[in-house]
Amino acid sequence: MSKSLLIAAASGLALLALPAIAQEPTPTAPAQAETPGQRPTLVVMIVIDQFSANLMNQYRSRFTGGLKRLIDGGVVYPNGYQAQGLTETCPGHATLFTAAFPTHAGIPANDWYDTATGERTYCLAAPDNALADGDLSDNGRVGPERLKLDALGDWLKAASPDSRVYAVSGKDRGAITLNSHTGDGAYWYVPEFGFTTFARPGEDMAARMAPIAELNSQISEGFRVAPATWDYASEACRALEGRWTINDREFVSTVPPANFAIDSSPLLDELTLQAAEHLIDGQQLGQRGVTDVLGVSLSATDRIGHGYGSQGPEMCEQMHRLDLALGEFLERLDQLPGPVLIALTADHGGADFPERTALRGHPEARRGDRELLNRTNAALREHFDLDADPLISDGMLYVVDGERRALPDPLKSQVAAATVELIRAEPTVAGAWTRAEVLAEPLPAADADPEELTLIQRFRLSADAERGGDIMMALHPWITPGQGRVGGSVAGHGTPWDHDRRVPILFWWSGAAPQERYSPIRTVDIAPTLANAIGVAVPEGRDGRCLALSDLAPSCPN
Repeated sequence: MSKSLLIAAASGLALLALPAIAQEPTPTAPAQAETPGQRPTLVVMIVIDQFSANLMNQYRSRFTGGLKRLIDGGVVYPNGYQAQGLTETCPGHATLFTAAFPTHAGIPANDWYDTATGERTYCLAAPDNALADGDLSDNGRVGPERLKLDALGDWLKAASPDSRVYAVSGKDRGAITLNSHTGDGAYWYVPEFGFTTFARPGEDMAARMAPIAELNSQISEGFRVAPATWDYASEACRALEGRWTINDREFVSTVPPANFAIDSSPLLDELTLQAAEHLIDGQQLGQRGVTDVLGVSLSATDRIGHGYGSQGPEMCEQMHRLDLALGEFLERLDQLPGPVLIALTADHGGADFPERTALRGHPEARRGDRELLNRTNAALREHFDLDADPLISDGMLYVVDGERRALPDPLKSQVAAATVELIRAEPTVAGAWTRAEVLAEPLPAADADPEELTLIQRFRLSADAERGGDIMMALHPWITPGQGRVGGSVAGHGTPWDHDRRVPILFWWSGAAPQERYSPIRTVDIAPTLANAIGVAVPEGRDGRCLALSDLAPSCPN
């Protein structure tokens, strides 16, 4: 891992500050030599959580490390899309290896309400599983069971049982979705524990943790020897400091932030990349004569984007340090004996907090109407003579009784229709539809331009007949859902607009002829492209299409 972050010491690992980005030399050419068309022995899927195309383009000229090397030396699609309407982490990750939109993969959002039981359900909830960290994980017991489709790792394992599939992330939903159903291990970072995992009933937890246990001991000792810090690595970022008022509270944008925590800082990605290297070495990934898959989901950009916004010194520091850390990770990949194929993208984009956005060319930027739901509920209670509010919200709207269970039909359908009529008249709302209206919309054609999809078409790609909300709605562009809280989340994502949907997609392998491909593609196209490169068939009925990768995979199946 990063030589500047963690260095060997007699008693363990000590944390050190990273140098300024300007001190890094320009990356040299990789040592590997590949034969055109040779199948990769390792596929690495890198997902940078909340890495919008806008953010990549903003910092592109300033990258000098790993991101520069991947962008300048690979096949780059700057206009990639998470084409669906609900742009959140869990559904976004699920599109990558299933080659399917949320409407088919079964993950419409990070959370949804089960209106049969009245319970809020996490996208990866698996109550029968156990966790290595016990009760420390934020989302309870988890696993891939709610993912309705198999994924790239499953296709590979079925075709090549000796292949290994691992994934690591700062979040459970980043690791588990990339590990697929039959992968060998999914690991994510939990403060005060290290990297954790899940075990199904009957599985040996010690065996599940064995690939990562030694690293956890090293990390724990490293933090004991030298507590974590976050200092400026690039003096250029200091110029972005400022003071803002968010909901009557002062927000000071600086490094280190007042509420500094490891899992909301560049350290999170640096630790995740260290774990990825540990898995490569310990599990001999890409070194055994078969193709292996490693998913690496980097969560710090999202945590920093939520906590501090995307246009301050905090995100500037994150971009610089991520670039450096990825550069050192690529140097480790250079040492592998066989060809390595890397794909990089994001699960969604994100917008800066509206108070700053409003002063940077978008005066319409503001926070959503906090009384909209209360006002709508009051009107519905009066019109239908209800005893309790009929609407609850979690990104989507649900029509429920006082115990959060679905109202019986035809009342439920009548309330849903009345809700749509009411909120369509609201000045902050760009569109609203009942679930029935969304599901009745034909799915866009496979060759439909993701830039040209209508709002209802975008939500059609998110709609799940069993797990979706009763009403789906979109606020106008640059209106941020949620009110924002200093010390919590001041900025967000999840909207159907391009700042949340448009993400970079790139493919890199040693010896690639660099190309910039401006045609818009979708994240569901990544898995079929990787499958073609490694010679694995994609199941029928998936939404994604294979992309030809020049000399590596010059053609795709018809």
